[in-house]
Amino acid sequence: MRLDVVTIFPEYLDPLNVSLVGKARARGRLDVRVHDLREWTYDRHNTVDDTPYGGGPGMVMKTDPWGDALDTVLADGYETGSHAPAIVVPTPSGRPFTQELAVELSERPWLIFTPARYEGIDRRVVDEYATRVPVYEVSIGDYVLAGGEAAVLVVTEAVARLLPGVLGNAESHRDDSFAPGAMAGLLEGPVYTKPPAWRGRDIPDVLLSGHHGKIARWRRDEALRRTTANRPDLIERCAPAGFDKKDREMLSILGWTPDPEGAPYGRFWRRTDAVEE
Repeated sequence: MRLDVVTIFPEYLDPLNVSLVGKARARGRLDVRVHDLREWTYDRHNTVDDTPYGGGPGMVMKTDPWGDALDTVLADGYETGSHAPAIVVPTPSGRPFTQELAVELSERPWLIFTPARYEGIDRRVVDEYATRVPVYEVSIGDYVLAGGEAAVLVVTEAVARLLPGVLGNAESHRDDSFAPGAMAGLLEGPVYTKPPAWRGRDIPDVLLSGHHGKIARWRRDEALRRTTANRPDLIERCAPAGFDKKDREMLSILGWTPDPEGAPYGRFWRRTDAVEE
């Protein structure tokens, strides 16, 4: 995968040289190129922003620097053999970034990130490039940052670990929270390692049993328990058909039952007389 980042703070992307992403770059699995937006400014102050039309506080990033920068990056990529580019625009008004979206982005060969500052980028830039390449407007959460560079780091970390050969064990992300398949819509349960006893706290006996079936069931139950406690909204969106008999038994203990009125939509609802909160 090739990954380009256009930013006014290139140094903010230094963490892309460490940990799994840094190793992926060293092994040639990930080609990361960081560009300074101010290289495409033409006044002595290297201006990248201006006051917004219509008034109001804050500044808006200008069209010309972004247009010239993206044209250059795209042209360079095509010349060096890259193909199928997609632009990722970090913005709190974008589509929520999920594990499902991380998987989708990991299957693309070339991503170009446009982290903005101030009030954001002039909308015409996004609209212009959306006519040329796929554009993903992505939000990493319901909050506002000073700039999009932190979101680039988040998205890159989530995407890069899904690339072949990046993780030491290719199966490591199979049981992750939100992972496609059995864990879709669920949080991963607690994990433990040696020693078996620490400060008066023992690990669950089932993990020492050697019984793989019982261990798998315990992990599934713990995932359901943690999800209902921390993210009940995920359970509300799950289809009952996605749970087996044992899942339903655990959900019943935790206070959930299929909603008869929500049957056409396959929703769950939480009972007020729950056995366990």
